[in-house]
Amino acid sequence: MKGKTKALLLCLPLLSASCAVTSPEKPFTPDYVEWTNPDYFPSAVNIPADNRLSAQGVTLGRYLFYDGRIGGKRAADSMISCASCHVQAHGFDAGTDNSRLKDGRMRGAAGIYTAHVPLPLVNLAYATRGLGWNSALVFPEGSIEKLIANTLLDTAEFASTMRDIEDRIASIDIYPPMFEAAFGSGTVTFDRVCKALGQFVRSLVSADSKFDRYLRGEARLSDEEMRGYVLFTTEEGADCFHCHGGSGNVLFTTYENLINGLDPQQAFTDPHDRSGVTGKESDRGAYRVPTLRNVAHTAPYMHDGRFATLDEVIDQYSENVRYSPYISPLMHHVKDGGVQLTPAEKAALKAFLLTLSDDDFLQDPAFSDPFVNDTPLP
Repeated sequence: MKGKTKALLLCLPLLSASCAVTSPEKPFTPDYVEWTNPDYFPSAVNIPADNRLSAQGVTLGRYLFYDGRIGGKRAADSMISCASCHVQAHGFDAGTDNSRLKDGRMRGAAGIYTAHVPLPLVNLAYATRGLGWNSALVFPEGSIEKLIANTLLDTAEFASTMRDIEDRIASIDIYPPMFEAAFGSGTVTFDRVCKALGQFVRSLVSADSKFDRYLRGEARLSDEEMRGYVLFTTEEGADCFHCHGGSGNVLFTTYENLINGLDPQQAFTDPHDRSGVTGKESDRGAYRVPTLRNVAHTAPYMHDGRFATLDEVIDQYSENVRYSPYISPLMHHVKDGGVQLTPAEKAALKAFLLTLSDDDFLQDPAFSDPFVNDTPLP
């Protein structure tokens, strides 16, 4: 991002016998981050031209992400941060021990509960289709910045206003200098708040699990993990790969909106599913396929948080798949109620899923709370 060069003053004989030429302003050039794709990751990223990642922007976004004053509130009991619902140790998902979680929904700043549990904020720089459980924000028109803006203004989440957020953040001494470092001006605007948060969220890349190291030839899978991998990637096995990918899709999601056999058709009453966006009967009960990155840490599972453990999820797809007229054709084993795994196969599949945990990502200080580890909360 470059600032405007100050125009040269014109010589006006009536005002001055000579004309002093001013020096142009130094262009604003933050320390832009050179984006490097990890091995086997897609080459396309959704970084907009007007919000390139910079060291200063990511740092500002990290502070805002963990600051309970981001919603513009002043009463301590109404302050929540992005990290209140997106916890690093849980892969930037909620976690079953989250105090704001109840019956698969999160309590927002105004005491209202969200429609669904959060989705993990991981590898969103590679999201290609839509954001949110119902993919209401679709690329390229939608964006991470738009998702953040909607979240901050949503009555069930931060329940704030642009003006309240701007005024509150501008009143905190540490922020105007950080905005100047990131954007060339200390003025706090709602757009810049969303852009800084967008930069930090895009920086949350998880690419160093045991499975990643296996692909790079740096680690070996155990015999049981390998059996689980084969089950994961074969139709006659657990048949997970059609929706979640495998070695050819290391994001472990296709970003599709699918009906996966959780419930029979008559149970689909959620106005916030995909049909709430498209108006199509065939999309009733359809939700975005979540990533399986760090899945051992991202409970509770499903859009409504109905499962607390991976074992419950595996049991669901093994023998509890329910038919409905519009169930995804990728659910090949619905006629049998699921893939019918043996106990040994379930154990092997779980062992493979555990290889998707990226401990360095879950503990990386660069993604942690700066008010605990870097700077005390002013």
